[in-house]
Amino acid sequence: MEEKHLSSNRQASHLYFLLERFEAGLELTGTEVKAIRGGKANLKDSYAMIRNGEAWLLNCHIGPYEYGNRQKHDPLRKRKLLLHRQEIRRLTGKTVERGLTLIPTKLYLKNGKIKCELALAKGKKLYDKRETERRKTSEREARQAMRQRRIV
Repeated sequence: MEEKHLSSNRQASHLYFLLERFEAGLELTGTEVKAIRGGKANLKDSYAMIRNGEAWLLNCHIGPYEYGNRQKHDPLRKRKLLLHRQEIRRLTGKTVERGLTLIPTKLYLKNGKIKCELALAKGKKLYDKRETERRKTSEREARQAMRQRRIV
């Protein structure tokens, strides 16, 4: 299986604890597919929601395709996520009961189809963010120290 990375939400791991990941297809128009392949997708403030038994991707900005015809797409329109019914039921239970959020973490190309990786996420508090930053800094310093010892 060939996967090509197209876009990612780098801020998601900083703002949320990512608990569980899912793969979902996207219902897109032709100009949206061309724009995503051209690197014009932005997942920064986007999120997913389940409404009436269907999963939707909201606030995902896909820039206009410059060579498109007059039927260009709306950059911020709601896009339907393609998931199995059992997955949607399971996600509904977790988002409603536990207060978790569905966050898209990346868009990628898999076997010629554009897929979206969703993560069940729990929001971090300010002290959680600080703790994560401290841990990353200490791990980075430890790696640098190990590198220095190997050189000397």
